[in-house]
Parts: sequence; C-alpha cells; structure tokens
Amino acid sequence: MRFFVTGEQRRQTLLNTIVLMFMGYIILLWISNGLMYFHKMGLTADSVVEYYLGSEEKFTQPRSYQSLLEVSHFHLFSMGMLAVTLTHLLLFANLSATLKVWLAGLTFASAIADEAGGWLVRFVHPAFAYFKITAFLTLEFALAALIVFVGASLIAQRFEPRQRSEEVSRNSARVGEEARSRG
Repeated sequence: MRFFVTGEQRRQTLLNTIVLMFMGYIILLWISNGLMYFHKMGLTADSVVEYYLGSEEKFTQPRSYQSLLEVSHFHLFSMGMLAVTLTHLLLFANLSATLKVWLAGLTFASAIADEAGGWLVRFVHPAFAYFKITAFLTLEFALAALIVFVGASLIAQRFEPRQRSEEVSRNSARVGEEARSRG
C-alpha cells in the first residue's frame, strides 16, 4: 500500500500491471456476484421472500439458521477483504477526499446490510425483502464505482510517464533551439 500512498506506483509498471490484472479478477467477481443473486432470486420482494422463507408451491424449504450462518461466515470475511482492498486502492484515485470517504463508507455499509438482509427476511419480517434488494443494488453500485475509479486511475497513470517524457523531450528540443538561436 506504501506504493499507492507515496505515488511510487507511477514508477512501478509491474506493480501497476499486477493491480490492473487484479481489477480484471474483481470485475469477474462482481459479475458472478450478480449472477449468483439472480440465480436465486430477483429484484421483487416476492422472490426474496420465497428464497428465504421457502415456497409450498415449489416445495422449497426455508433457509436454515445453519445455512445462513455458513454463508455469513464466508461472506463477512471475503466481502470485508474485498472492501478493504478496493478502498485502499481508492487512495490513489484522483478524487476528492470527501468522495473517497463516502464511497468507502457506502461499500462497507452496503456489504453488511446485504448480508443482514437475508437474516432479517428469514427471522424478523418478510418486509425486509425490500431492504435486501436495496442493499444488494447499493453494494453492486458501490463495487462498480470502486472498480471504475481505481481502474481509470491506474490506466491514466500508465500514460502519465509517457506524456511527461514527451513533454520533457519537447521542452529539451525547444531549449536547445533557443540556445542555438542566441549563440
């Protein structure tokens, strides 16, 4: 992380490339997260309630405490690591500090809310299905924003050294011409 905070990543082509490849992996994770959600349920409260509380018509059982606990155990760790990694990478994006704080907070809050949503539907009240849908969409939006901002910053920084070297070359040529014209 020191490389990103100090700006050394601009001089580290290999590190920049590795992080860009990691961002490609995160894009695939983001897509699969959406596909998994839509494989189980949709953006309707009825589909969320049916998934967590079961359906007599489809002969499905309600989600058990143990199955929710196992999923939460894995998700709390993995989503936490994903959020911490992406928000740390956000440090070097060319955005205002306020936007970075809001986006980081939104990411962590929506990840926790998304996980809590299923528990609330299953054990508190079916009306929390709307909360679950909103949390999922907010999490997907926040992750997409992080991916775009971090990726765009990395790509822009890959071209900065070339632009700087071209400017230095032009300036050197101009200074050389001025020196010849004076002498």
